[in-house]
Amino acid sequence: MTFNEGGQFEGGRVRKGGRRGAVGAGVGGGATIIIALLYMVLTGNSPADLLGGTTDGGGGEQGYVGDCTAEQANTDPECRLNGAVQSLDAYWAATLPEQGGVEYQLPEVVSFTQAVSTGCGNATSATGPFYCPADTTVYEDLSFYDQLSSQFGAEGGPLAEMYVTAHEFGHHIENQLGLFERADRSGTGPESDSVRIELMADCLAGMWAGNAATTEDPDTGVTFLEPISQDELEQALSAAAAVGDDNIQRRSGGDVNPEAFSHGSSEQRVRWFTIGYEGGTIQDCNALDASRL
Repeated sequence: MTFNEGGQFEGGRVRKGGRRGAVGAGVGGGATIIIALLYMVLTGNSPADLLGGTTDGGGGEQGYVGDCTAEQANTDPECRLNGAVQSLDAYWAATLPEQGGVEYQLPEVVSFTQAVSTGCGNATSATGPFYCPADTTVYEDLSFYDQLSSQFGAEGGPLAEMYVTAHEFGHHIENQLGLFERADRSGTGPESDSVRIELMADCLAGMWAGNAATTEDPDTGVTFLEPISQDELEQALSAAAAVGDDNIQRRSGGDVNPEAFSHGSSEQRVRWFTIGYEGGTIQDCNALDASRL
């Protein structure tokens, strides 16, 4: 997925934060990291649910990602995150009032290394990307994208990375629509609200991706992205499939147990992303009230 020539993304939107070393209860390597990833990757749940940490005000702030050109966004992960965030802002600023009846509020976005303090508690890189509803912030350690390929078998690529960010923004949209308050995200199982919230976020990510090539940067009038190729679409679908509960359970050496699902199967995650990508609306994406997942 390529940002269009002539694109310019101003700095100050993505904060660079975090600090060295473990925080909170601490998450070690090996099997513990895998457990943390299984629990946290691409979720709207609080990292404090797993880590038991408490916030200390977000120490270790290191400034912001600076101005980026489209060419830089096509090659540099931090600039790519910056460009994707601004594309998501432009899309949801236009779409959420029209389809959801509420004004879009910008979430904060933090790119951190190793550890970070959040409004939901302390977290480490082992948690994977996550959205914290308490401080309406998306947190990403960009090293996760290597793990997405090496540990979960995703193809990788720019659109796979932007899918992850778009999924977390999907949780922010759900939060603005009041669905986080409605949903019981404490349970698991194939019909659980936890699964429904995750599948809806996948669908909302698909909505953005399906419109990213026609969404204009309000500052430059240039569309953010070139049309998505079939190969690039496969990157996003591969990432969605890689974080399906059944795939994660198999790769962890266990049997597939639908009663432990908290995100949905690989097939479901691909299908719900596709619903959004192929012209779905927020209502079409409402997996919380869907009769079939």
